Amino acid sequence: MKWKPFITFTIVFLTAIFLSFYKLDYYIMKPGSAYDVSLFVTVENGDLDDEGTLSLMTVAMGRATPITYIVAYFKEFEEIIKLEDVLHKEEDEREYNIRQLKLMTDSQFNAIYVAYQKAGLPFTVDYQGITVLNVLSGGASDGKLEPGDKIEEADGQIIKKAEDLLAVLEKKKENDEVNLVINRKDELLDRVIQLKEIPNSDGKIGLGITYSENKSIKTDPKVKVDANDIGGPSAGLMFTLEILNQLLEEDITKGYLIAGTGEIYEDGSVGRIGGIEKKVVAAHEDGMEIFFVPDDEISEEAMKANPNILSNYEAALKTAKKIKTDMEIVPVKTIDDALQFLEELPEKYEQ
Repeated sequence: MKWKPFITFTIVFLTAIFLSFYKLDYYIMKPGSAYDVSLFVTVENGDLDDEGTLSLMTVAMGRATPITYIVAYFKEFEEIIKLEDVLHKEEDEREYNIRQLKLMTDSQFNAIYVAYQKAGLPFTVDYQGITVLNVLSGGASDGKLEPGDKIEEADGQIIKKAEDLLAVLEKKKENDEVNLVINRKDELLDRVIQLKEIPNSDGKIGLGITYSENKSIKTDPKVKVDANDIGGPSAGLMFTLEILNQLLEEDITKGYLIAGTGEIYEDGSVGRIGGIEKKVVAAHEDGMEIFFVPDDEISEEAMKANPNILSNYEAALKTAKKIKTDMEIVPVKTIDDALQFLEELPEKYEQ
């Protein structure tokens, strides 16, 4: 009998550990926070004397445990997502994190590129090879390349852009070899890879990897964006606006607390992002007054696959009404849409 309390305690303790730490094959996505973009963006001698703020929005996302799964099940703005709906095919969590950080780096590049174009200021672009994001199981590079590797040479040819690698590969056929020089954690390594059919590609021959270009941009004045701890591309629009706000003498915020989300492309268009409902909730809770949201168009193919799918703007409006926020939801297809809205916005303190 004297062991009974100990056994009971042990069972309760182990159950609590299991419920709290055992990882399920699901992710939980929930509202994150608003972050003043000026904390991440610095333009040399830039204008920081502004009344308002521009904020990027985040979502909180992590692997589900039994406890967080149960909590999320009963919370309206917490979403349970299957593992396969988050990770790309044959992608593990390490590869996912590498991809998200690379997407963030690309969004920073695009933001600087677009902002300096709009400001009419000089810049130059330097292409610096490609980064491996994912190595397909059973593909030619399986066991030879790793996510995060940077391909710098192929058959003696310097690889600056993706098209440089494609030019080398398109001359080859199945079982041909390609000699790569890769940079792995600042160490140069040689890899000889025998090309083979790419898994699930209907007979295409290649390395069996997914990858992204490495690009850097030099500007005058210099600009630094430091937000690598925030993954994904969705801060691109707000990075662009903050860079412009520091480049220009006027305060484009007009004194308002402005948040927003959306991927920015080199042509200035704003792309759809995930978790829009959670970001609207987070922006409302953090007291934002204006919220920029991608005004994306749903393709017929996407509608057929999911008849209930909503555009980012539609989903944001629906959420805003549900939580009864006074925050203004502003749809934007391009950076110009956002800039036009801000130009026409009356000064907050002169109303």
